[in-house]
Amino acid sequence: MWNAKYWRDLAERAIASTAAGAVTAIGGDTLNVWSADYRMISGVALGAGLLAVLKGLAAKAIGDRDSAALLRGQTPVK
Repeated sequence: MWNAKYWRDLAERAIASTAAGAVTAIGGDTLNVWSADYRMISGVALGAGLLAVLKGLAAKAIGDRDSAALLRGQTPVK
């Protein structure tokens, strides 16, 4: 469970989900950096990242041991 390949895969997924959460929280409107609600943006982004980590940990018992994917035989794209 504690091999580097798995943790790199999980970190990549968590970072991507955190970034996607931030983009979702910002929405399609023009971002005004002076009036943006950074607490809300951070909360949504970190929540998405946390869910990605929890899903990756749960997937370890279901999928391949070296991947954070739920499906067996799935390897990260290189």
